[in-house]
Amino acid sequence: MKYIKLLLIMSIAAFLLGTIAIVGMYFYIKPDLPSVEVLKDVRLQTPMKIYTQDGKLISQFGVKRRIPLELDEVPQSLINAVLSIEDSRFYEHPGIDPIGIARAFVNLVLTGERGQGGSTLTMQLARGFFLTRDKTYIRKIKEIFIAWHMEGLLSKDEILELYLNKIELGHRAFGFGAAAQVYFGKSVNELSLAEVATIAGLPKAPSTLNPISSPERAKARRRVVLLRMLDEEYITREEFDQASNETVISKRHGAEIQLDAPYLADLIYNEMVELYGKEEAETGGYQVFATAPSDLQFAAQTAVIRNLHDYDERHGYRGPIRVLWGEPDDNQSLNNSEDQNTELVALDSEPWDESQMLEVLDAYTPIGVLYPAVVTQVDETSFVVFNGQGNYQTIEWQGMHWARAYIDDNRQGPDPKSAADIVAAGQLIWIRQNEEGIWKLSQLPTVSGAFVALDPKNGAVQAIVGGYSFYQSQFNRATQAKRQVGSNIKPFIYSAAIEQGYTLASIINDAPINQWDASTGTAWRPQNSPAVYDGPIRMRVALGKSKNVVSVRLLRAIGINAAADHLSKFGFDRAEIPKDETLSLGSGSQTPLEVATAMSVIANGGYYVRPHFIQRIEDEHGKILWQANPPQVCEECETHNAEQTSVTNASELNSEELTEQQIEALLAAELNGFPEEEADSQPEIIQAQRVVSAQNTFLVREMMRTAVRGNGRWSNDPQRNTYWLGTGWRARNILGRTDLAGKTGTTNDSRDTWFSGFAPGLVATSWVGFDDMSRMLGRTSRNQNLINENPEKFNWIGNAMIGAEDGAKAAQPAWIRFMEKALDGVPQEIKPMPENIITVRIDRATGKLTTRTDYTSMFEYFIKGTEPTSSVQSDSVVDPFESDQSESVEPEDIF
Repeated sequence: MKYIKLLLIMSIAAFLLGTIAIVGMYFYIKPDLPSVEVLKDVRLQTPMKIYTQDGKLISQFGVKRRIPLELDEVPQSLINAVLSIEDSRFYEHPGIDPIGIARAFVNLVLTGERGQGGSTLTMQLARGFFLTRDKTYIRKIKEIFIAWHMEGLLSKDEILELYLNKIELGHRAFGFGAAAQVYFGKSVNELSLAEVATIAGLPKAPSTLNPISSPERAKARRRVVLLRMLDEEYITREEFDQASNETVISKRHGAEIQLDAPYLADLIYNEMVELYGKEEAETGGYQVFATAPSDLQFAAQTAVIRNLHDYDERHGYRGPIRVLWGEPDDNQSLNNSEDQNTELVALDSEPWDESQMLEVLDAYTPIGVLYPAVVTQVDETSFVVFNGQGNYQTIEWQGMHWARAYIDDNRQGPDPKSAADIVAAGQLIWIRQNEEGIWKLSQLPTVSGAFVALDPKNGAVQAIVGGYSFYQSQFNRATQAKRQVGSNIKPFIYSAAIEQGYTLASIINDAPINQWDASTGTAWRPQNSPAVYDGPIRMRVALGKSKNVVSVRLLRAIGINAAADHLSKFGFDRAEIPKDETLSLGSGSQTPLEVATAMSVIANGGYYVRPHFIQRIEDEHGKILWQANPPQVCEECETHNAEQTSVTNASELNSEELTEQQIEALLAAELNGFPEEEADSQPEIIQAQRVVSAQNTFLVREMMRTAVRGNGRWSNDPQRNTYWLGTGWRARNILGRTDLAGKTGTTNDSRDTWFSGFAPGLVATSWVGFDDMSRMLGRTSRNQNLINENPEKFNWIGNAMIGAEDGAKAAQPAWIRFMEKALDGVPQEIKPMPENIITVRIDRATGKLTTRTDYTSMFEYFIKGTEPTSSVQSDSVVDPFESDQSESVEPEDIF
């Protein structure tokens, strides 16, 4: 009894001393303990995700990969696996597991090593939020105290949810949602039991137990997890055996990108960094929705890529990337500019085996739609390649007959007659699959391109492409490349002329200009392209045919300063507008985005809209943080405001002075005003600023419609045939619509080519040129192999077109292919005439009034008051095709 009493006293004393020690230790380290109140409002570091307007993921930015999950979104099998291996008594202990701590203490006493920490899930979460992984006693004590705090503030389910989302699991994956995606490319609900056990075993040592870095150790750890699940009776023996023997294949997966649009994503990323700063943007969990819908963005990307390949193919094949075995072809130079790993390639006389070919193929990363392959067999009109997936495939004649030899940008070799004229066994080449599913011999285009499409009503970017491949060149030519715009400037020059009183029927002399400059001792001789001159010509026809000298004469008439002032209304920087007559031919440099923005003013009826890329920003929970509300075209608002002004002015009059119409307007305003609840439910519409009159832009649109179609009347009688083609005629012919308008553009020696135009709800600009601004786009000769595929229309679009490259051949095809997809199912829409626009019948040759109704006359639009007042005399009517009055001059450098 005596000993029992002594033992009891000693136990109480030990308990008191222990309690005092713990309390003392708590107060000693209390200043160093972080506040766990932050867990009440915890914010996980989640990467920024960027989506298209319709919600397709296009990119993810942030070092940490995390896919936040609600607890009810986590499959029970994963919860069971985690609890089994990490903390089987999680729902029973108060944040600290005495059994686990005792086990760790015994291990320390027996081995002298701190191998087992005895940490519960709550303690691991405390360490993850506030502490480090250092194995020190003071860290463990702090961990215990923080865990106690957390258990008092949060429920068990809240702690478990935080743990499942916070824990580090290797390869920059944080949380089990991200781990499932990184290791298996799946969501957590798609994982098999074996895959669940694999990622459940990662928290202990994510860098050494993951299935990518250490497959064997991951498999052993998986078995341990499954045994614990079996012990806890979460799975049956049969399920254990099946999962233990299952082959788990893991590789690093990126985010589940649904549409790869890196140029668009990069623009939005940079804007978010500018708004929030780099760290906050990358970790704040922002979900950013672009203004571009996925279908239009995809259409633009495929149109640009196909167009660049078409240009590249009609200029010839530059040869293989490398020759791995056999003799190099003296007739074709190696495409060394495309080689990425020259040190891995060696010429050999004997054919390589599959393992050797796979080794070199692995060293070449696919670029866009291009994939490396090795030629293994050449037949008469086909050849066989070995690809990076370890498979053999055959390239038929249709996939290679374009590949005549490239000599230079202006010359190509003879048409190939057999596959041996093009490739040889042992060559490393690029292949791609075209839109029809045919695999083709290919090459990396050396030419560059850009494309941008806007909604002309509010400036929302509908698609943007900055080059062939972002991963090859991150330079965004759509927003960063300032290139000479060529004849794309002419609609704005003509708009300035209309502002000065010119009409679509005004006659300008289309004749050569020879201006001597005494200061330089040289003569300036701007010329048409082609160098054909029609003499007196109506302004509508001059723009449709893109007459250079007419543009110069118009600029002289209106004045350079007046023209520059007018051009600045469309958004062009006044300081960047040339101060000489070359302005009329597009010597100024603009980005494709700037050109498209300016064209939007013409398309929307005279309003300036600012381009923007972001529609809205949400937090990780889907709450809208910011929504775009840009100035937009709202003709109804403008009409309503005008009516309100009229009503207000009328209300200031005495009742005796009110007219019947004004009284009706007042009553309508009182009875049918805008409901307040509707105004409150929608953001206030900000009216875009009108910069050019509706009448002016209507007339310019009409001239631009002329530029994309055939005009006049076709007749078998050449003396009565008034038919002529605008420079962009391919648009109307291929798309088969009458509601299109546009303008081609070609600069000196075809260094820059453009096409800008619009259709219902869209305005788009396409540019093609070399990054080396001294390099010309050149010309191509006939490739009969390609012509035979479409003998009647080979020169409309594609890789068979011939002649000098210009805006219509090099840039316009991308615009056409984009519009083919964008306008599918969209009804035709012709804008109505604005007020004060009238039509009168004029003489085609003189632009004067006429009473004739034959091929010499046509109806034309005029701003009321500018229509012609004099009529052409019957004996003065000129048959425009009675005699050929056009003059041809040898061409020089032209714009």
